[in-house]
Amino acid sequence: MAQRQVLTLKYRPRTFAELLIQDHVKNTLTRAIENNRLANAYLFAGPRGVGKTTTARILAKSLNCLSYPQPTVTPCNQCSACVEIAESRSMDVLEIDGASNRGIDQVRELRENIKYAPSSFRYKVYIIDEVHMLTKEAFNALLKTLEEPPAHAKFIFATTAPHELPGTILSRCQRFDFRKATLNEIVERLKWLAAQENIKVSEPALAAIARRADGAIRDAEGLLDMLATYSPEGIELAQVEELLGLVPADLFYQYADLLISNQPGLMFDFVDRLFTAGYDLVEFYTGAVHHFRNLLLVKMGSNLAEALLPEEIKRLKEQAQQFDLPRLLNIINILGNYEKQTRDSLLPKILLEIISLKLMGFGTSNLTAPRTASFEEKARNQGKLANDPAPSPAQPKTDAPVAEKQADKPLNQVWTELLNRLTQERSGMASILQFARPLNWDGKKFTIGFYLEHKGNIQLLKTSHARIENLLSEILGKSCVIEATVIKEKLPPDLLNQKIIKQFGDAQEEI
Repeated sequence: MAQRQVLTLKYRPRTFAELLIQDHVKNTLTRAIENNRLANAYLFAGPRGVGKTTTARILAKSLNCLSYPQPTVTPCNQCSACVEIAESRSMDVLEIDGASNRGIDQVRELRENIKYAPSSFRYKVYIIDEVHMLTKEAFNALLKTLEEPPAHAKFIFATTAPHELPGTILSRCQRFDFRKATLNEIVERLKWLAAQENIKVSEPALAAIARRADGAIRDAEGLLDMLATYSPEGIELAQVEELLGLVPADLFYQYADLLISNQPGLMFDFVDRLFTAGYDLVEFYTGAVHHFRNLLLVKMGSNLAEALLPEEIKRLKEQAQQFDLPRLLNIINILGNYEKQTRDSLLPKILLEIISLKLMGFGTSNLTAPRTASFEEKARNQGKLANDPAPSPAQPKTDAPVAEKQADKPLNQVWTELLNRLTQERSGMASILQFARPLNWDGKKFTIGFYLEHKGNIQLLKTSHARIENLLSEILGKSCVIEATVIKEKLPPDLLNQKIIKQFGDAQEEI
């Protein structure tokens, strides 16, 4: 039984005419071959899956095709030279992995072998993939040979990180930058492949595959091959989302509609369904940022024809009418500010709820930032300034009335101030304390309680208890310690909604 080839290998371009997307590279190389203006070394730079190694093989075949008496832009792909190069088994065209052959010893061996003429071809061609992985010593050993190689030798370097190459190497190469494919270019390529292989696939499914490929045609072809195996009867958008773990686009439209509904209860239900379904928070968060960016671009009249399908643009325009530009800018700004926290959060569901409330307008914009004591004040409070005179015994201490006044604050007022301070400094810890309530303050120990469902938060509290104790000491005007216990009763219905809305709803954020 003949062995089946994967799509990425079966339909790999074999000539310059078949090379996709990279017209600027193709035209320059073909003219160089036609006019006999070949360089000693070429550098192919660009992201993965855009055709760097494929182009290097086509160039090697063009230089060595035995069906022509001299280099040609149309290699026959039938002679022994073309076949051996295509199958990576030629003695004169060597493909070297720069990641695993990166030392000076390998480069010295290359320098020794390059002296000898090719065994059966016109040129010896050295294709070094991921060349940026070579060591500094290896690059130094390669310099002289690279600048003045024998007439029968050519170098082709491929890399995804050209900025990591030494300037001395870059100056000795003709550089070609390969670009990513656009969404429409990938969709057209996948349509052609589907027709060749009799694969049934819908237009929205092709767009989802192309979007996940992120400009890499090779990745898109591999995904299409995998999906054709997963769903041979036909590929729909639902199958793509299920197999690739994508968050359905409809959820982003629902989320945007909820932000302008001013119904936080429905937002909590939405977030709960999102997590119950098992969608990844980072995936949803990233998709939401892109969705609101697209709404902003549509609102500003930008052309998204290269990035989105016509029906997607139409739907975005309809939803964008419900937002004004300042609000879209503010939403994207808030999402950007919380990006790192969403990736590191121990409580992603609660964090998404808080972010969503802020986006709905329940903000903290009128809360003042906590005052930071100067170095002198801190030193004086700790009694570390040598020239700071001690207070006279006959005079009352000026701090005593203030401390007494602060210590007499109602328990709930102290708790609210603590949550406000934590929200500004460490919103993750503030979200943990949303499930607690203050129980007692005896002048030295501040006791809080967690409901049964959230007693695990007591362990999380221990990681930041020192900071919380410092904030409480500042609020109360005297040192204290915090102690957490379990409230032996279940969380009252709707308490979560009430507590968070009360916390963030007092100060309307300008959107």
